[in-house]
Amino acid sequence: MFFVDTIEVAGLGNRSYLAGGERTAVVVDPPRDIDRVIAAAARRGVRISHVVETHVHNDYVTGGLELARITGAVYLVPADARVSFARIPVRDGDVTALDTDLALRALATPGHTPHHTSYVLEENGAAIAVFTGGSLLIGTVGRPDLVEPRLTEDLARAQHASAHRLAAELPDETAVLPTHGFGSFCSSTQSSGGDTTIGKEKVSNEALTRDVDVFVADLLAGLDDVPAYYTHMGPANAAGPAPVDLTPPAVADAEEIAARLAAGEWVVDLRNRVAFAQGHVAGSFNFEAEGQLATYLAWLIPWGKPVTLLAESPEQLAAAQRELVRVGIDRPAAAATGGPADWLREGEAPAAFARGTFADLAGRAGDGVVVLDVRRASERRDGFIEGSVHIPIHTLPRRLGEIPDGEVWVHCAGGTRAAIAASLLDAAGRDVVAVDDSFDAAGKAGLTVRTP
Repeated sequence: MFFVDTIEVAGLGNRSYLAGGERTAVVVDPPRDIDRVIAAAARRGVRISHVVETHVHNDYVTGGLELARITGAVYLVPADARVSFARIPVRDGDVTALDTDLALRALATPGHTPHHTSYVLEENGAAIAVFTGGSLLIGTVGRPDLVEPRLTEDLARAQHASAHRLAAELPDETAVLPTHGFGSFCSSTQSSGGDTTIGKEKVSNEALTRDVDVFVADLLAGLDDVPAYYTHMGPANAAGPAPVDLTPPAVADAEEIAARLAAGEWVVDLRNRVAFAQGHVAGSFNFEAEGQLATYLAWLIPWGKPVTLLAESPEQLAAAQRELVRVGIDRPAAAATGGPADWLREGEAPAAFARGTFADLAGRAGDGVVVLDVRRASERRDGFIEGSVHIPIHTLPRRLGEIPDGEVWVHCAGGTRAAIAASLLDAAGRDVVAVDDSFDAAGKAGLTVRTP
């Protein structure tokens, strides 16, 4: 008897796992908000006896150290990972008993990091599943460029070798359970599908179907931008993250919100982009609570800058806090709930800007408007609007001065990043229209779409 429960961390595009038997369980690559993991174990009626890390993570702050402390679990970390806390070092081939007839076998799978380790869940010595972390993902592999530029090609080759080791040593029916690949920027390309096996990967994963030189060349050529906050995740995880505090922040009234804006702090409105465009506190930025809030806010905000959160409800605020602690934004400076009427001082009017579609933009052809594309370079290579200015969203705060004068129509691939960019431009005093539309509609609307 065994089970494997998936703990989705959708905003970051990751998964953690709780796996075990009738009495005890192991947690693989836990998120920082460990109460979710503890609740999952309670529902199963099992004790968390082991916590394991496949690697020192670059895209989120782990909850492993705190989870092990609270539960008394054994904390397993790859032996070659350079960390500053007590743990049980794991080496290739180590076998750890979990429950009756259940064990974990460590397999060295370097590539995503030099010390990366996968864990095979075995029942009576037979492989059931393999927790592959950032090694073998669904249809792809973890990116090899997050450790040190000089190591990137060697790590890419190691990824290829590690994928082949997993394919050679494990039966085709073994379930592949990766941590990354569901929207995470730790994935070299984005995965499709929700589950897979070794056998499926043998016929679909480029690491297993391509010659190493071709695979490495294509992998390196396709690497995308790295979120800026990744710089801070590895050191935090190596040092040993502090426990989280998810209690409500101090409440900010209209005067304090204004004072924080005047001090140059970030005030972030979590409401959906339609509501924000219709009315908001002038100078505030819009990062929708739904979607990749943590990824984009942590990527854009100057690290360590105080942030005040504005939410439409206590529930939205609490969910946002949970998202942000996962990437090391531990405590908002302050927060408020409600709407602009609650956040503006007496006599102040809400700011607003227009929204439009690509058809609306096509109707303005020849009017001298500025078209701003805030997608990543990899997206723009597949097609762009002729004459558009390209400034990726993650570089926009420092490049506002590069945008030509005039009314700015800002777009991305679907509308979320365009809303963020529009809020930045609006706060800077620009006349802006947020294009809330799929980029697929641009050509159909009559706009000229070109490729480089």
